[in-house]
Amino acid sequence: MWVVIPVKKINNAKCRLKSVLSPVQRSEFFAMMLEDVLTILKDVPAIENVSIATVCTKAIKIAKKYDVTILNTHNDEGQTSAISISARTLEKNGVKNMLMLPGDIPLVNENEISKVINVHKSEPTMTIVPARDKKGSNCIALSPPTAMPLSFGPNSFFPHLETARSLGLKINSIPLSGIGLDIDTPADLKELCKKPILTKAQNFLNEQNILEKILNKV
Repeated sequence: MWVVIPVKKINNAKCRLKSVLSPVQRSEFFAMMLEDVLTILKDVPAIENVSIATVCTKAIKIAKKYDVTILNTHNDEGQTSAISISARTLEKNGVKNMLMLPGDIPLVNENEISKVINVHKSEPTMTIVPARDKKGSNCIALSPPTAMPLSFGPNSFFPHLETARSLGLKINSIPLSGIGLDIDTPADLKELCKKPILTKAQNFLNEQNILEKILNKV
């Protein structure tokens, strides 16, 4: 399985957290979440390669730190565009299975990634993990990578299911709590802060004295 993580410019990350985090804190927090995701992926044997799809220099620096490849998306046009470009590039180069993950799921773990890969089969298939609100699409595996068009957003889960059905793809839908918690809003951040401190992102919040503030005020 080839994993692709689309990353927009990190300096502009997580604007919906502006009520609780400063611009510098938001940028650093996203970088820590991305590192958490990359740390987990390096421990999953079934992953043949990991790529970050981006034009962001900070993301490229992190990719090099973790020895993952870079897919240049040429423009910073968002998750949908980055994944579309990546899927075409990978398929052109003979890759048969692609798994899309966001960079803002710090509680993802090796068992969850392995479960997605084990359930997914190398045939015209889509495997999807919904966001915790059952509206967004937090992880999608496709075989082949261009098996269907993707369009990400806060209400993309059911449209992705409908598109897959209309194209006759085999569909696997798996709710997973770690992958399901992407950190976009203050409510998401509070949910993360309730968990035991196990990740770089959580440690960052704790060191910045943000964790208690979030739990008390959000």
